[in-house]
Parts: sequence; structure tokens; C-alpha cells
Amino acid sequence: MADEGLVSHKRDPIKASVGNAAAQRRRQHAVTVGKERREALMRTKRLCRVGVSGDFDEASIDDSDMMIEEDQAILEALTSAAVEKLKLDVAYQGKGATEKRVNALRELRRFLSRSEFPPVEAALQAGAIPLLIQCLSFGSPDEQLLEAAWCLTNIAAGKPEETKALLPALPLLVAHLGEKSSLHVVEQCAWALGNVAGESEELRNVLLLQGALPALARMLLPNKRSTVRTAAWALSNLIKGPDPTAATELIKIDGIPDRIVRHLKKGDDELATEVAWVAVYLTALSNVATTILAKSDLVQVLVEILDMSTSLQLLIPVLRSLGNLVAGEPHITNFVLVVRHALTGDAIQALVKCLKSEHRILNKEAAWVLSNIAASSVEHKRLIYSSEAMPLLLNLLSKAAFDIKKEVAYVLGNICVAPAEGSGRPNVILDHLVNLVHGGCLTGFLDLVRSADVEAARLGLQFIELVLRGMPNGEGPKLVEREDGIDAMERYQFHENEELRSMANELVDSYFGEEYGLDE
Repeated sequence: MADEGLVSHKRDPIKASVGNAAAQRRRQHAVTVGKERREALMRTKRLCRVGVSGDFDEASIDDSDMMIEEDQAILEALTSAAVEKLKLDVAYQGKGATEKRVNALRELRRFLSRSEFPPVEAALQAGAIPLLIQCLSFGSPDEQLLEAAWCLTNIAAGKPEETKALLPALPLLVAHLGEKSSLHVVEQCAWALGNVAGESEELRNVLLLQGALPALARMLLPNKRSTVRTAAWALSNLIKGPDPTAATELIKIDGIPDRIVRHLKKGDDELATEVAWVAVYLTALSNVATTILAKSDLVQVLVEILDMSTSLQLLIPVLRSLGNLVAGEPHITNFVLVVRHALTGDAIQALVKCLKSEHRILNKEAAWVLSNIAASSVEHKRLIYSSEAMPLLLNLLSKAAFDIKKEVAYVLGNICVAPAEGSGRPNVILDHLVNLVHGGCLTGFLDLVRSADVEAARLGLQFIELVLRGMPNGEGPKLVEREDGIDAMERYQFHENEELRSMANELVDSYFGEEYGLDE
């Protein structure tokens, strides 16, 4: 049976729907790489300025060669002329024909590398693609193949319609990933395909049909650092969905799970970062991949990286990978994070380190991972509750930015509830709830109730319900009233969202009705 990807199944949260929404939100976060547009652009497409061989000679682009904005028209004219020259040199069959073609390709490639906004449109209008395809033909010298693939790489880094212009070249680019091509040519072709894959699901599907996935996967098996790094980046673009089929196919390729773990463990930060993004999409999209990787040493390696690394670029995908693993089926969480096992304690401590970080994105990602652990067994809830994470979480709920507060609220809310029998309301873990409320968290949850964010407001109302129902000696209503909670709930009396309106009205009617305060 084909793997249909991960469904929403966060364990035993305040209410099942809340946990499901949170898990689904993060999976979407993984699928779209990141909410930050700058990060998405940086990861999805990359302009090639220095050759994959790493030679810093005349093939490289010096900063002094960068064109300023006023020179763009000149650059476009030079690019068009370079394509016209390439036409003549491709047609030439006399003495020195190969050298002429290579020099013409190199000139075009330089123009396509000399601006933050390369003159791709000028190259396409001049007819560059058919010429570059011709220069990619098998039997051509490596230098010619490399220059042609480099030109295609930078064209593919352009606008969506410019990337799509590479469609006729894709079969040859994929074919050159085979064993008959030199390593430098293979790597440059992989870079071009990574740019294409990063553009759209439509182009990813084309590449998958043409066999790009197994070809790129083979590149993870050698130990050449730059080749593995480029292949991992291209694969992370190729498998990022939303269809989980590619992720499932990748993890089933012999040797891939072991290589992912090995490169994360042995690679430098740059290599490990690219491989970690592969792990993000595998664990975000595929049940099969999640199960396989959970049985490997991946969790141990991820925790070690969280503990030791200071690289923000690496820590982000490592946190997301760990969070995806523990957002899966309950038995996977219990398998990878065994209570009273040293690795589980190390994981909590590593997450505490991220909560302490000055980088807000690490605070947010760590809180999300903890929210999934807290939605697991009661033993996991108590493990977090007794850790150094608690005062940090309470502080973040009080002072952090809104999006971080929301993630933290999931942790604190899940810590306070135990599984209910059947589909009833979750049971309250009384000592957790009492200590959190006395620790000042009620104000933070009421801030969520007052927010315009529907998900956050729902979460806040659910926690208020726990307080009203669960605090001993009838203390809940008084605490909520003291924080102006009645007013916060009454704003939903005529709210357009039926679920929020119903929740808030029911709480006000049940706990602050006509008889409220008469016993005082």
C-alpha cells in the first residue's frame, strides 16, 4: 500500500482538534520551507558564481565584476551578443572548434553570473537554450559540459517562466548525473536540477518522471563533501512535496538512511545543514520515512548536534526534524524518547539550551518540539514539568513575541492534561495546573483569548476551561475574573467564528451565570 503521508495526530492535547491543527500547521511550515521569504529564496534557488571545482581563477566572479543597476541594459546587450557568438561557434566545424565553443560558453556564463539579477531574459530571447542543449551532448569535452551546465544553472535561478524554459534540457541534465560523466559535471548538473526542483511542484513532478530522484540519491553515497552537499540540497527541493511519494521513494533506496545519519554525524556544519533539510522533508511528509529513521541513530545524532552546535543555519532544520519525529504516532515518540533513558534527558536539556538562545526562531522551534513531547504520555509531561524548561517557558509566555507565545502555550496546555476515556474532556493533571496558574501563566493565556488569531484564541479558551473546571476549592472563576477574563470571553458573544462563540458563551454561562458570587 502506498504511503499517503502523515496525517494530523498530535497526542492527547487540550482538545484533539487543537493538537491536530498545530501538527498540521508545522507540517505545512516544513513543506513551504519557512515563513520567512528571505530564507525560502535563499534555500530554494541559488546562483552559481564560483565553479563546482572550487578553482578561484578566471572562471570565478570577482566582486569588482558585479554590474550596477544602471549597467543592466549594457549587460543585456552583451549577453545577447554572447549568445549570437555562441551560435556561430557551435556551427563552426573547423580547426579549434571545441576551444571556440568553450570560450563562447564561458563568456555567456560570465554575463549570467555578473549581476544580482542576471540577464536571463536576454539570453532566452536570443535563443540560448537550444544551443546549451546542443553543448550538453554526450561525448563533448568536460569543460564544455561544465560551462553549458553552469549557464543552465543560472538561467534556472531566474523567474518562474525563465526556469520553466529549461524543460527541454532536463533529460540531458538528469542523464549527466550518471557514472559516465565527470564528478564536476555531475555536480553542476545537480545544481541546475536543484534550482528547477525548487521552482514548483509541476517541475518537481517532471523531474521525478525523468528519474532525477535515484540519480541524485546515488550522489549521497560517495564521500566527496561538495558533491554530497549539492545533491542533498537538490534532493531537499525535489522531495518537499506536498505529495509524499518522492520522500517515501527516497528513504527506501538502499543505504540512504545510513548515509543521512552518517553525513549528519561526520559532516561539517554546511554539509550537515543540507542533509538535515532532507531529514526535515522526509519526516514531515512520509510515515514510512519517519518509521525508518526513528529506528536509526538519527535522534541521537540530532540531540548531539543540538547540544554541541552553535550554527543557527544547522540548528533550525535539526529542531524541525526532531519535532517531526515526535509529532508522529505515539508509539514512535515513546520509542525514540524513552522516559528515564539518558537520551531523553539529553534531548530535554538540548531543547532548554534553545529556549535560552537569543535567536527567537530557536525559541519558537524548541517550544514546538516540546509541545509535541508534552502531548505524549503522562511520564513525558512530568519530565518536562520537572525540568529547567518550565521557568523559561513561563517567561516566554509573558514576554516573547506573539508567535512564540502561541507555541509555548501549547507546551503548557499539554502539560496540564491527561488522556480522557473515550472522546470526553481531557483529565486535568492537578499539580501541574495549580503550579502553572500560581506561576502567572493565566495572564498569558488570556492575552491569547483577546488576540485576533483564531487558533490562539481557541487555545486560550481551552486553557481557561481547564482553570475554571480544575482549580481546587472553586478558585478558578475568581482567578479568571480577577484577570478580567469575563470581559475577554464576552467579546466572543456575537463573534463570527461559531466555534469560538460557542466555547466562550458556554464558559461564561456555566461558570459566571446568575448564581455566580451568591455563596460569598
